[in-house]
Amino acid sequence: MCGQNKTILEHFSLQRADLIQRIANVTPEHFDELALEVFHFQSRYNPVYARYLSLLGKKTEMVRDITDIPFLPISLFKTHTLKTGEWPSGLIFSSSGTTQQTLTSQHHLRDGAWYLQNARRGFECFYGPLSDFCFLALLPAYLERTGSSLVFMADDFIRRSSYPDSGFFLYDIDNLLEIIKRCQAQRIPAILLGVSFALLDLAEQYQPQLEGIIVMETGGMKGRGRELTRSELHDRLTQAFGVTAIHSEYGMTELFSQAYSKGNGLYYPTPTLKVLARELTDPLQSYRSARTGVLNIIDLANLDTIAFIATDDLGRVHPDGSFEVLGRMDHSDLRGCNLMVAD
Repeated sequence: MCGQNKTILEHFSLQRADLIQRIANVTPEHFDELALEVFHFQSRYNPVYARYLSLLGKKTEMVRDITDIPFLPISLFKTHTLKTGEWPSGLIFSSSGTTQQTLTSQHHLRDGAWYLQNARRGFECFYGPLSDFCFLALLPAYLERTGSSLVFMADDFIRRSSYPDSGFFLYDIDNLLEIIKRCQAQRIPAILLGVSFALLDLAEQYQPQLEGIIVMETGGMKGRGRELTRSELHDRLTQAFGVTAIHSEYGMTELFSQAYSKGNGLYYPTPTLKVLARELTDPLQSYRSARTGVLNIIDLANLDTIAFIATDDLGRVHPDGSFEVLGRMDHSDLRGCNLMVAD
């Protein structure tokens, strides 16, 4: 028995190492093939996912296309520890939630370096080297708690910037505005990365003119005031800041990959991410594109946890892989990074 367990462990380790290397270098033409291999890997070594498949009566040999894959409800991050294989947690990401919530999502990391490697690659695919930018992070509330994946990522981006003015600005708005003016005067590429309520506060109280600055919102009203649609939020910010577009980052505690929008609410996934739409009335029916429904996400970077997540976000997926986020399911809990929906 001991010899058999050793053989299983060795096979697991070899298979994981191979998948990690291929995920780190995945290209669009090989994404689906790799996703199917990750499915078989996780269906064998992730006990929660294996149990879920068993309850559905879904046999692995029935899965021949990514649209056949059952996606695990995102709510299980609140009630279960999701791990593929057995390993000690190096770090735990947690969602911020709201004061009404008793349970928040927890996402265990086997290796923080893997998360950061993937986050860097994703950003640089769309914007270029991190070192080229001055990062100005306006993330109150997130900075004031532990376990924020957004803060973890922003801290790494700041450290990799070649500009000493990069940093977090909790409530030091005067200093932030001085640095912004300096970046504008010296034509330094700068990104103001902020949660929605903080950017709104900045717009309403100061109305700084941010021409030449990339303003990137990450969602998150934190229950402060009326929830806004994303288009309404962006309209307010563009008018107040004097910019033509608001960029956006789509990420959450349950994902190790992100998607980015450079305006118009259209997100493009990073290389390890693919978004499908599922039927509102049939959660087990997924479509690749040209559908409006609830978003299912394949995140290959979640190799050590679960790569197939059924979110509560309503959206539309386009043939080129881009997607829109239109709202949230009515039954969904509000989270710190919740989608902004109209009253």
